Amino acid sequence: MDHSLPSDMHIPTSAADSVVTGDVAAAAMGRQAAQSRSSYTHMTFYWGKDSEILFAGWPGTSTGMYALATLLVFSSAVIVEWLGRSGSGDFSCRRQKSRAAAAYALRVAVAYIVMLAVMSFNVGILVAAVAGHVIGYMWFAGAPAAGRCGDEEGGKAGRC
Repeated sequence: MDHSLPSDMHIPTSAADSVVTGDVAAAAMGRQAAQSRSSYTHMTFYWGKDSEILFAGWPGTSTGMYALATLLVFSSAVIVEWLGRSGSGDFSCRRQKSRAAAAYALRVAVAYIVMLAVMSFNVGILVAAVAGHVIGYMWFAGAPAAGRCGDEEGGKAGRC
């Protein structure tokens, strides 16, 4: 029995090639093979250290690298708040405006990196980002104005 293929028959080499040639079964096998590869990408929130954050394969399955990733996200969120503290003001010269624009561009870039990290759908990373923004706001936004904190009717106005 001859198992060779006819010379005019096309053998698909990829899932995309299979779709072009109309071989739906081969396209489905290509998708299945692509999905069977080890991947940490989730489309719903989950809690766990096995994940991919910002880069393929990082932090992977290492607990230490996951801790480093959460620390990096936390620090980045604090930096976003720090860079946001000098956003308003009267800039009298071009040099001050240029510095403010550079600080704003850096703030936006770091904020987008934090956002992309949160899009890994890892709850630990989300908690680190929110905690970093809260701590950064508390450190760099300044104390509340007098008379705006505490119970004003109870005589504790101005105390925090």
